[in-house]
Amino acid sequence: MSLDTPQAETRRERLTAHEALQRLEHERTSRLTQLRAIEETRPDAEEQVMSTQKDTIRRVLAEVEAAVARVGNGNYGICRDCAKPIPVERLEILPYTPFCVPCQRKAV
Repeated sequence: MSLDTPQAETRRERLTAHEALQRLEHERTSRLTQLRAIEETRPDAEEQVMSTQKDTIRRVLAEVEAAVARVGNGNYGICRDCAKPIPVERLEILPYTPFCVPCQRKAV
C-alpha cells in the first residue's frame, strides 16, 4: 500500500497518544544507544564518519523530542505543512515525522 494514498476504511486514522509515546520512546532509546556505542568505539575509528553519524543521531533525537512535544500539545499525527492527518502507516514506520509523504517530497 502506498503511503500517499488514503487509508483503507478498516485502518485507524490516528495512533493513540499512548501508542505514539511508546514508539517515540523506542526511537529515543535506540538513538541514545547508538550514540553511546559510537562514543565508546576505538579512538582509531575514522573521525569524520563518527562525527557524521553522531550528528545524524542527534538530529533524529531532536525530531523525536519535537514529536513528543506534539503529542503533548495535541498536534501529533498532523502534517506541519498541509495540516492533514499523517497516515498511521507512515507514523508506524517513522513515528517522529512531522510531514505526510506529499509534503515531505515537496520539502526535499
